[in-house]
Amino acid sequence: MVPILLVLLLVLILFGAGFAVEILWWIALAVLVLWLLGFFFRGTSASGGRGRWYRW
Repeated sequence: MVPILLVLLLVLILFGAGFAVEILWWIALAVLVLWLLGFFFRGTSASGGRGRWYRW
């Protein structure tokens, strides 16, 4: 009985991790798209050069 419970627990952990990793991939893809859009559509600074779109 214990080995069956351990296998079921392992399956649940791997299923949860796989789901979480897939969600993280989609979040990373969305952040990448936002970063690229900000990179291409950033404004110009007062000196005429292209400024940063982030505040780091």
